[in-house]
Amino acid sequence: MSRTTGKPGRARDTGARQLPLDLTLEPRFGREDFLVSPSNEKAWRVIERWPDWPSRILVLVGPEGSGKSHLGAIWAAASKAAVAKAAGLKLEEVPALAARACILLEDASAGNVCEQELFHLINSLRETEGYLLVTAKATPAAWQLALPDLMSRLRLAPVVEISAPDDELVRAVLVKLFHDRQLTVDATVIEYLAMRMERSLGEARRLVDYLDREALSRGRAITRPIVSEVLRRLQPDLFGADEDDEMPDNR
Repeated sequence: MSRTTGKPGRARDTGARQLPLDLTLEPRFGREDFLVSPSNEKAWRVIERWPDWPSRILVLVGPEGSGKSHLGAIWAAASKAAVAKAAGLKLEEVPALAARACILLEDASAGNVCEQELFHLINSLRETEGYLLVTAKATPAAWQLALPDLMSRLRLAPVVEISAPDDELVRAVLVKLFHDRQLTVDATVIEYLAMRMERSLGEARRLVDYLDREALSRGRAITRPIVSEVLRRLQPDLFGADEDDEMPDNR
């Protein structure tokens, strides 16, 4: 049953605001929660093909909020991979990690890669014939690596890229996020939000969480004026003004 706001006798009748509960939901990173679109289809197909990869090392690249973590989590669940952060890799951890058949190394970027540790990990995995999936915002060439041997290893690794979410994916993700919270939101409101928000799946989660709290505190359904107000508050640099956006929230 859909959860709605604005029922008789709630805060909007008195002008008072309710104090919202902590409604934050953890992101759902299951296979069934991943929405395939032109922006991520190639990466999805490569992850789905495992273990039939062209190499035992794969670098998954995409901008913030594009779905890299979700795809990484899907692969880690399927492969029973150990998960580690690129910035926190320790030399003493390498033997135990390399003993696992698969490793997901997250968030590699310029200045945060533990180079000696990663180099030893790659070499160990070559001996054990294990698999390594690395997620990053940019290709290894942009990581500013100082260790030539590590760079030469990574140059051999295929890179699969996810582009910024397209409009179709943003709309679908918004619908799913609202549905997960049992919120019924009009399609025109979804469209209004999708066309004005920052193109990021992480931002979609943040906005839906904020809108849920805002609507509950007002005892109201999520309407376009509420979305307009929230966007102006959270994304003032991205959200342009139009005449229609100035209407008061009296619906």
